[in-house]
Order: sequence, then C-alpha cells, then structure tokens
Amino acid sequence: MKSILLHIDHDKAMQARLQVALDIARATNGHITCLQAISYEVFAPGDFYGSAIAAAMPVIKENAEKLRAEIERELEHEGVPWDWRFVYGIAPHRLLEASPLADIVIVGPAEAGSDGRGPSALVGDVVLKAPVPVLVVPEGTKSFDVGAPMLVAWNGSSESAHALRAAVPLLACSCKVMLACVVEDSERARFDLPSTEGARYLSRHGIDCEIVEIPRGEAAVADTLFSAAQLRDCGLLVMGAYGHSRLAEMIMGGVTRRMLSEPQMPVLLAH
Repeated sequence: MKSILLHIDHDKAMQARLQVALDIARATNGHITCLQAISYEVFAPGDFYGSAIAAAMPVIKENAEKLRAEIERELEHEGVPWDWRFVYGIAPHRLLEASPLADIVIVGPAEAGSDGRGPSALVGDVVLKAPVPVLVVPEGTKSFDVGAPMLVAWNGSSESAHALRAAVPLLACSCKVMLACVVEDSERARFDLPSTEGARYLSRHGIDCEIVEIPRGEAAVADTLFSAAQLRDCGLLVMGAYGHSRLAEMIMGGVTRRMLSEPQMPVLLAH
C-alpha cells in the first residue's frame, strides 16, 4: 500500500486512523495523502439568503485550520512522507475524486458531530463507489500491526472475491490468514465460489491460508465474525460490501451495516 489516502475530520476516530495510516506507511514504505474537505452545505431551515452559511463558514474554516496545524505537527516527527490537500466540497465526493490513484482509503465509521456510532453516509458512498479498498478504523484503535493474523469473511460472492483480491498487499504481510465462512449446511451449495477457490487464489500470491467454517448460531453474522477474529487475535477483518449506491446513506443494510455500526477492529471493505 504505497499511496494511502487519509480522510481528515473532527470525528472521534481521527487519531485512531491517523495512527493506522502511519503504521501502514511505515510497514510498506508508503506515502500518506491527507485530504481535508470543507463543505458549503451548511444551512438552516428557511435560510433562503444564505445568512447562516455566511456566519458559519469563518468558524468552520478556523476549526479546520486548527485541526490541520495539530496533525501537521504530529506528522513532522513521524518520519513518514506525506502531503496535504485542503479542498472545498462534500468530503465523500472529494475522497472519490482522489481515490483512483490511491491504493487504499482510510476513514472512520462515523461522521463528525455524531455520537460516534456508525455507519455514516460518507462510508457508504466511498465504499460503494471507490475503485480501491476502504479501511474503516474505529475509535480506540491504538495501532495496526501488518504482521498480525487477519481474517477474511467469505461467502462465495463476487464482493467477497473483490475484497480478498484488494486485501492481498496486506494479507501478504500477515503471519496467518484465515478464510472464514459463516453458513448453514443448506447454504453451502449456493456458493458461487467455494472457499477453496479463494485459498487457491491466495496461494498463487504466495499466501497460505487456513479455511475456517464457523457454525451459524443464534448471534448475528457480524458478531460471529468479530468474535472469530478476536478469538484468533486478528488485527484486521476483510469483507465484501453489499448494497446499492442509491441506498448509500443507509449503508448497504444486512451484515455490512451491522459490521460498521460498532466495528470492534479495523475492517477492510471492497464492493
């Protein structure tokens, strides 16, 4: 992951994803591009003449400049190459514009000003539309060890295959990779791609993996996957993202939505 696109904002997970970006950059000799977007989409009901926007923008800009100064001071002492892009516009749009020449986009699970519980519309837009994998880093993440075990959620779909392929640069650094299926016996025949195909693909990249079949219990699939990853001391969970762009503000639904509502570790997604 040589080109790392990092979303800069005031949300609660900012420091967590900054640290993860630094850890990945050090491990891969990568470069961090910090993208900070300010939107004019600030309004009050009935504010037809834009007076609320005019009053709010100086404060928003001042807060953005303070955040930039704080993060730049941190980056100056980290020994990692980086650059800063300050742009006007809606953050997901600007991230998507910058993503074609990135290897990974790093975001938080919830937007600034929220209660910290995701998922956010930003995550939905970027995950479903970006041509590169998106790493969602929850608040409280202290570091990211690329050599730690990693778990790939597999259900035989094209989305899970896309996520597996996108994660190869990180999986190649891991000491142990597990391909995990959470499925009932009656569902196995419905897999378009069996887990053995995923394992075969990884082997061609020199990556050995263990195929893990997890019985479907009473817990939600997302909770089962997090539990399986934590039990195996994994530092990353990889999965395919499901949904439609027109529903991005609701972020997909189903397992993906639950996975990102309260992520318990960094989650790498691809659609």
